[in-house]
Amino acid sequence: MRPLASCLTLAAVLASPLARAATPPAAAPDTSNVPTLAPDAQVNISTTPYEGKTGPLETDTTLPTAPPEAPPPRPRRKGLVLESTAGAMGFAGQLRHVAPPGFWMHTQVGWEISDWLMGFGEAELGFTDTSVSQDPSHSKAFPIWGFGGGLRVTIHPTARFAFFVQGEGGALTAFVPHGTLTILGYRNAESLQGQVGGRVGVEWYMVDRHLALVAQGGLRDALGFAKVVGSSDLPLMWDAAVGLRYTF
Repeated sequence: MRPLASCLTLAAVLASPLARAATPPAAAPDTSNVPTLAPDAQVNISTTPYEGKTGPLETDTTLPTAPPEAPPPRPRRKGLVLESTAGAMGFAGQLRHVAPPGFWMHTQVGWEISDWLMGFGEAELGFTDTSVSQDPSHSKAFPIWGFGGGLRVTIHPTARFAFFVQGEGGALTAFVPHGTLTILGYRNAESLQGQVGGRVGVEWYMVDRHLALVAQGGLRDALGFAKVVGSSDLPLMWDAAVGLRYTF
């Protein structure tokens, strides 16, 4: 077996050079159409984007570009107005020696006749007590409610900001058990009596053309809350509040 294996190995060694010699050599590449550069040619590599662009090519996009500035807000339209505020009310007449300032809510519905003039109707509700003149065991808490109407004049220095002044009249009363305020000298406060006054305020309109923030304060003559015994009285009431208005 060993002589046979030695013969096969020798035959394989002799066959390898013969196989390589029988293989034709690879064809040389055709360089006749390859452009050549002159010996003095210069190659410059640019580090900036093409066509004068200032950013990297990766930022190129087919999307539309943003406008140079935000579009102007939509014009505010006039219409039906609902306004609701909450704050405090108090008294500047003799009643301040009986009742402290209290919580106050005010709702107003109006129609804007023009950009500067509005007619409205209103309703209000406040809460106070007799703790200033009476001890805690005898003090009585009571609500005050009223209604009325009037006209408002609004001036718009800018599209977002405005200030207003309004005149109003109506009726006001304290809702108490009969005789609660009579014994303190305010008999007329227990029935509906007239009131007349005014209010000033500012409005700040939001991006939504329907909404605005409101801050206001008022002073009025609440005729029924004058003291009917003793010295003369000017029954002034004040109020201050903040809230929202909505234009439909």
